[in-house]
Amino acid sequence: MSNNTSLGYGTAYFALIFGSVTALGLPLNALSLWILLCRHSLTSPNIVFMVNLAVSDLLLVISLPMRVYYYASGTWPLGNFACVCTAMLFFSNIRSSSIFITFISVDRLLAVVYPLRSRLLRTSANAWRAVVLLWLFVLGLTLPESMSLYTFLGKENGSKCFEYDHRQDGLYPTAYVHVVLVFTMLAVNLVCTAMVYWTLRRHLKESSRVNNKLNVMVIYIMNLMMFSVFILPFSLVAFSRSRAVYLTPLTCLASCNCCLDPLLYYFSFDGFWKKDEDVEIPLQENSFR
Repeated sequence: MSNNTSLGYGTAYFALIFGSVTALGLPLNALSLWILLCRHSLTSPNIVFMVNLAVSDLLLVISLPMRVYYYASGTWPLGNFACVCTAMLFFSNIRSSSIFITFISVDRLLAVVYPLRSRLLRTSANAWRAVVLLWLFVLGLTLPESMSLYTFLGKENGSKCFEYDHRQDGLYPTAYVHVVLVFTMLAVNLVCTAMVYWTLRRHLKESSRVNNKLNVMVIYIMNLMMFSVFILPFSLVAFSRSRAVYLTPLTCLASCNCCLDPLLYYFSFDGFWKKDEDVEIPLQENSFR
């Protein structure tokens, strides 16, 4: 039985937006991941974080066609398990993206502001340790939500996929952790932006060797934009006590972040399109590698 009436008349627009994000995000992130893996070495912590961010975005993108079908037809024929997987891939992407973006910001901060003192910290081994801990943390947040959503869908006979209200099952601890996480990551990005800007503008002796200073600031501006436009509004609405009718539009907006992340890869370091052996690596410690 179709539930188009309950979904509303604007669902065709939601299907169009999710479809557009899929059509744009899939090739962009697939190409970015191919370039990062095949043309660059995973010995750089920056590359490690970007590879995992691209993987997170691809997992989100491959789940969007099921949302397109749901909002276009008003039905969900794939069963409760598929619904849970699709919904949790979205939440996992929001959380992992916010942390990976912050990791990239902190890595650039250390490279620009503390190039010599951070040499032992900025290693691929430490980057992989951070990545493993991140995915375990995200998994720990999504597992209880997955079980709660599965229970909810069982009561509704699977007819209300993506209409789950987190408030009704008392998942306030998870909601609080999510909101605190987003605000913490935003605060870290703000501090990193201020410190890097101060170094580039005031401490000329320390920053004079930094290549492509404009690219450095573009990274931080993009990170702050992703938080303020895509991640923060969705998080506040999705995990607040006052459930708003704007949740689905904000979900559409939040999904667009996966289309902008490839720009972050491009501005993160020189020679994005070149193989590592073809890039002339500068001698400076705080070069864009």
